[in-house]
Amino acid sequence: MNAAARKAAAAARLPAAVLVVVAVGAFLISYNLLAIVLRGGGGAATGAGRERDPVVAMPGWMRAAGSAGGGRRRPFHVALTATDAAYSRWQCRVMYYWYKRMQARPEGADVGGFTRVLHSGKPDALMGEIPTFVVDPLPAGKDHGYVVLNRPWAFVQWLEKAKIEEEYILMAEPDHIFVRPLPNLARDDPAAFPFFYITPSEHESVLRKYYPKERGLVTNIDPIGNSPVIIKKTQLEKIAPTWMNVSIQMKEDQETDKAFGWVLEMYAYAVASALHGVQHILRKDFMIQGVLTYGKIGEWRFDKRAYQDRPPPRNLTLPPPGVPESVVTLVKMVNEATANLPGWDDGR
Repeated sequence: MNAAARKAAAAARLPAAVLVVVAVGAFLISYNLLAIVLRGGGGAATGAGRERDPVVAMPGWMRAAGSAGGGRRRPFHVALTATDAAYSRWQCRVMYYWYKRMQARPEGADVGGFTRVLHSGKPDALMGEIPTFVVDPLPAGKDHGYVVLNRPWAFVQWLEKAKIEEEYILMAEPDHIFVRPLPNLARDDPAAFPFFYITPSEHESVLRKYYPKERGLVTNIDPIGNSPVIIKKTQLEKIAPTWMNVSIQMKEDQETDKAFGWVLEMYAYAVASALHGVQHILRKDFMIQGVLTYGKIGEWRFDKRAYQDRPPPRNLTLPPPGVPESVVTLVKMVNEATANLPGWDDGR
């Protein structure tokens, strides 16, 4: 689908309010921006019969499959990259706990295997708890202190060396939690969550260094990162090496590094996909993601970054009235996981 067609299809937009209500909208919830108090992107959901199509119009096969209650099983493999740091370990444990819960449900038929792609170069204490594939980090100094630059390199190694039975892959992150079983949202075109802060049209002069004019409009670059994305394994095998190379090139270019900062690797994935002619179905109902709202609702807060060297305590205090239901749900889900995971207090 070209950029013009994609824009035309965007007439059916999912209201932002739907993202707040877990029971109505999304399949994943992310706290990668969580230094809460957190706001989920809108007010309370109102009315019935609201438009449910994604940003790019839902393909007919997807609508039909939903109406029919499914179709043939098209499982996807869940993969996330991680380090052996305590900060990464406790998030992976919570994520894997909810992956198993959702996979076990009858509606979880599309949820396939799981791999934590560990790019620390050596096994760690979670090898027996979470299915893990160990890969090498980038050579010393090559990530320039930007740890996520190891992500595309980790995927390149995993795709080359691992036996992956599923045809599709869900690229996720340690700070994602499944709030309900996720169907396979992709088919020939991959599915991705659109991020409001990924804005290729606002950075055309920088992006033309990597996506030249002869390749087409800069709007061919999707407003996404690599996660969450459901994509065919064959497509990702082509994109991943380009994603790795573009990421490194961007980091080593001072102008690009300054323009993109911590989302540089996300832009690199979007550019790599466009270079391979791959465009994504953009689905706002893929994930709930909060934004920072310091001090907006009392003094209650939970900042995951406060737990760099240890896991958070069990039984976190619930947010006060007025906080979006998505945040309450997130805290309850973290609490349930930590109550059931062995050795939590020991920092395993």
